[in-house]
Amino acid sequence: MPVITLNWNELERLVGTSRDVILKRLPMLGCDIERSDQETLAVEFFPNRPDLYSIEGVARALRGFLGIETGLKDYKSRKGNWKIFVEKSVLAVRPRIVGCVVRNLKMSDEVIRSLMEVQEDLHWTIGRNRRRMAIGVHDLSRVNFPLKYTAVNSEFSFVPLDFAKEMSVAEILREHPKGKEYAFILEGKNAYPMIIDSKNEAISFPPIINAEKTRVTEKTTDLFIDVTGFDEYVDKALKIVACMLHDRGGEIERVEVIHPDRAEETPDLSAIKLRIRKQEIFSLLGFELREPEIISSLEKMRFGAKIEGDAVEVFVPPYRADIMHEWDIIEDIAIGYGYERIKPEYPATMTIGLAHEWNELKELVREIMLGLGFLEVITFTLTSERAYANLRRSAEPWKEYVPLMHPLTIEHTLVRTEILSKLLEVIAVNKHVELPLRIFEVGDIVLGLRNRLRLCACVTHPKANFAELRSYVQAVMRELGFEWTAKESEDPAFIEGRQGEIVVKNEKVGVFGEIHPEVLENFGIPNPVVAFEIELDKLFECGELL
Repeated sequence: MPVITLNWNELERLVGTSRDVILKRLPMLGCDIERSDQETLAVEFFPNRPDLYSIEGVARALRGFLGIETGLKDYKSRKGNWKIFVEKSVLAVRPRIVGCVVRNLKMSDEVIRSLMEVQEDLHWTIGRNRRRMAIGVHDLSRVNFPLKYTAVNSEFSFVPLDFAKEMSVAEILREHPKGKEYAFILEGKNAYPMIIDSKNEAISFPPIINAEKTRVTEKTTDLFIDVTGFDEYVDKALKIVACMLHDRGGEIERVEVIHPDRAEETPDLSAIKLRIRKQEIFSLLGFELREPEIISSLEKMRFGAKIEGDAVEVFVPPYRADIMHEWDIIEDIAIGYGYERIKPEYPATMTIGLAHEWNELKELVREIMLGLGFLEVITFTLTSERAYANLRRSAEPWKEYVPLMHPLTIEHTLVRTEILSKLLEVIAVNKHVELPLRIFEVGDIVLGLRNRLRLCACVTHPKANFAELRSYVQAVMRELGFEWTAKESEDPAFIEGRQGEIVVKNEKVGVFGEIHPEVLENFGIPNPVVAFEIELDKLFECGELL
């Protein structure tokens, strides 16, 4: 989840209240305060609120939540004489493009910093590391309209941002820092998206890099913003950025995008109207609210609202990319009303709770591992296909792993089928700690469509080896009460000849060995690592986790 760094003086000025009030109330909007000092406040926001990835978005939300400025803000945009022509050649490469012009914007250090930060945070989250969506920001005075959005070959050249010489597309992907970082997005393509102005000069090579000629500086007052990609998140990102700059005093002008078969004006900053039955609100919340309380709660969350008979008509601001269902609105009603005001009640049905057999087994395993000197870690149950490549393994969707229908980030696209990769990630980000490092996790995975229970442990230090690891496996299996044997293994994540299967009653229940050097390189781990992973659900008849 993105961590946004906010300048205290700027935030207090934009919100209109003190930092003590902000510190107390901000977490109630749905975020975690990471740290606070005299100059800055670092806040971790959930991926479902990309409109809060800027100081302008945070200030807007806080002003409503604190009752300083409530209700729907009218984001005006006017028709501009700006055109982008989309050619057929680009439709198979990166088909969607939208844009807007922002006039009379005072480009202070704070605005430039905020714009750069929200751009990168949107790229990382809803943009899936620029694959789904990428944003370009340009000095309007250097852009010659009308523009052409087309596809070019690898020999097409221009001067990319931060460079003084002209480079071809192939050279940019091979030599430019941004080109090397994001070349994977266009891997295997024979044509490349390019935005070209009326002087036949490139202004952007999305999603890789802008041209140097349209660089934004402190002297810039007018901006052109383009967003390219594949789906509705292109439009959502443009609306978030446009509203943010509107809050800074910018005047938004729409751009006409002319496709081969149609034309449209972007961005559409009108509110979206939803209708929710009051009974649906009461049912989901678990208690009833008076009509003025419903309206007040929605207005504090910056919605427009009015009562229409037995329903509430809600007007959703254009920057709220997370509102996809009536229940999202009801959740905001609860936030606006105040979770601290909701009175707890005992459930109507009283039962005696018992620990699930899986949880009892987890506690036993934790006790064993802690006794052996290991440190427990808890990692995300979501991962990505990249984990298999990093482990030199492969897997098939649905047959072996469960993909997510609507992943929020490229790092979390499926439910994990092993724990080893997650522990190696932990080791990779803790290279500074004193060695030896011994960590373990006991937790769930999903293999196929069924939950499984696994124990995984890793040991790293300069002399970590197979003999040391086998002693740990022997100790764990002894404490669990099982006789076991080792059998030759061929797992590509481990070094050949320095790995083995854990076998109980002629059935494989785990694997152990020295991690392969290529795997260590993939994770950026400098020291040897030995690891084992045991399938606890095979060892114990402890039911299923439903």
